[in-house]
Amino acid sequence: MHTFAVARAVHGIEPLVATEIRRSGAGVVRGMRHREVWFETPGTTGLPALRTADDVLLAAAVVDGIGRERSALRRLARAARELDPGLLPAPGPAGVEVSASFVGRRNYTRYDVEDAVGAELARPARVPYHSRRDGARPPGEATAWRVTIEGERAVIAVRPAPRPLHRRAYKTASIRGTLHPPLAAAMGELADLAGLSAGARTVLDPCCGAGTTLIEARALAPGARFLGFDHAPDALAAARANAGGGEAFAWARADGGRVPVRDGAADRVLVNPPWGRQVPPVGLLAGGLGPLWREVRRVLADDGLAVALIHDDGPPHGFAVERAVRVSLSGRHPLIAVLRKE
Repeated sequence: MHTFAVARAVHGIEPLVATEIRRSGAGVVRGMRHREVWFETPGTTGLPALRTADDVLLAAAVVDGIGRERSALRRLARAARELDPGLLPAPGPAGVEVSASFVGRRNYTRYDVEDAVGAELARPARVPYHSRRDGARPPGEATAWRVTIEGERAVIAVRPAPRPLHRRAYKTASIRGTLHPPLAAAMGELADLAGLSAGARTVLDPCCGAGTTLIEARALAPGARFLGFDHAPDALAAARANAGGGEAFAWARADGGRVPVRDGAADRVLVNPPWGRQVPPVGLLAGGLGPLWREVRRVLADDGLAVALIHDDGPPHGFAVERAVRVSLSGRHPLIAVLRKE
């Protein structure tokens, strides 16, 4: 027996999620759409913990004919009412909560969708439905459902796990501007970390923040050593707390425009530069990111790769762009760029 699952992702990296599903043997990809990868996975117990996905949900129903008019709400409510409870996780006493989203304009709101579906999901088990309307926040123990609509097709899905995948257990400390873990994992995938040869290979982040990029990278290259530098002491304290010690990581304070590493020492450089929205550039980067890119080029091995989150400035001088992936992040649309020294 196979389970139909939906992996949710940052928009733009859906193909990378599909690649992880195939490479890991998690299942067979059946399709992609906005922020979703649909796949079949063997068995019915547990869903794969994909690192590039925000969440993985058990698809309970696919509903066609969901148009722009409010009659779509009745169709969704009927689909929720007709679900087979024997094939789904039973809701706990804390009740049910629903989060909905759709692509394009509709004559109804996300809250209308949530309330139409949520009331029907809660009724058979006689548990409360917690609406998000008027800014209410459901209790964390409530069974989480999601409804997504694109075109005229909707999927109703439930999260069997107690929390979404993007909430990593290791991330006990955070700072402003910290990188979304699945996005950091996607950067590691693009850096071909799994392709690093055995031995003491070096992965470097000159603006490491809370350490997310390097911690995610270690899952792909467990034999490498990881060097993280940052100008802010609180960022380094967060990185050390999240990494949990171990000889694989070395954290040190340094300016992104003057990295204390010899020329060509890094096989891979992963970097999310300060782009001024949440974290202002300081030190040698206060006048622009030119010093950072010069240092990245200096420390990168001749056959190495740098993967950078690039915002408004475009690809840096002195690098050839091997691949670029446009993503949606905090209302902006930066590139994940795979760079090689020219």
